[in-house]
Amino acid sequence: MRRLLVFWLAVAPPLHGWGVVGHALVARLAMARLSPKAMSAVTEILGPGTTMAGISSWADQIRNSRKDTGPWHYVDIEIGAAHLDMKRDCPDGACILAKIEQFEGTVKDKTVAPEKRKEALMFLIHFLGDMQQPLHCSDNHDKGGNDVKLTFFGRPTNLHSLWDSGLLARMGTEEELFTELNQDLSPKRAKKLSKGDLKNWAEQSHRQSQLVVYGKLPPAEKGALIPLAESYEPAATAVVREQLERGGARLAKVLNAAFK
Repeated sequence: MRRLLVFWLAVAPPLHGWGVVGHALVARLAMARLSPKAMSAVTEILGPGTTMAGISSWADQIRNSRKDTGPWHYVDIEIGAAHLDMKRDCPDGACILAKIEQFEGTVKDKTVAPEKRKEALMFLIHFLGDMQQPLHCSDNHDKGGNDVKLTFFGRPTNLHSLWDSGLLARMGTEEELFTELNQDLSPKRAKKLSKGDLKNWAEQSHRQSQLVVYGKLPPAEKGALIPLAESYEPAATAVVREQLERGGARLAKVLNAAFK
């Protein structure tokens, strides 16, 4: 499965993962939940004037110049599989789960050169967001949903682009969404949403692909244009909101553990 660059609208810039807004929201939600020690360490590593939200899409911006990083943004769990199998789904260790573990180790290691720690942290911030986008944890042999052509509220798009940015674009501005999600993500809820480990989180995201991303699509022949009914939006939007909250809670958990 491999993602092609896609467009929500013909004039829109290419997007990956959650797009700029989604990644910024995950980073901002996480930053609001960092311990003082983790906040201090993150600020020191990133440098003056650099925020987690500001660099949260950096890993997408360098994909064209560093093509080896492309596979790091996802893990191909077969859509019909019940569970993650690292031997099957990440055979060469170049998937999002393996890279998160690698970069966790790098940011913890104070003997690593400052620039390498900074790069590892920037990847870590981005990938903890990416893995909450269900299509980054599932493989339906359709280039991550790019081959599933849709019309949604009269606009031509595809499944991956819809989940990257199309749904978010209808949910409000970044500021409006941050205010709502930040208020909803109480300490108790953040603790609940961040339970488990990377494997659990990948499987939970994958399950959303099974139940909603693909599960709510109307039946259609392979390659056919799907006029997506408005009824798809409520369930999809609910998943997007919760996955962004999960991303913020889980990224905070990882960083707080790394700098405890």
